[in-house]
Amino acid sequence: MDYVSALVPPVVMAIFFTALIVVIVKSQGGPNKAKEDAAVDAALARAEAARQDGTPAP
Repeated sequence: MDYVSALVPPVVMAIFFTALIVVIVKSQGGPNKAKEDAAVDAALARAEAARQDGTPAP
């Protein structure tokens, strides 16, 4: 029975890791994707404008 107690933690961690990956993949996109993309684009535009002005980006 020692082999069972040795295998349980890695199996449980593998199951939780797989569930985490599934949740991450399913949460990509969706109705908020355009809003998230717009926020990232705005932040990148601010950083690029600040870099061209010679001021450090916030």
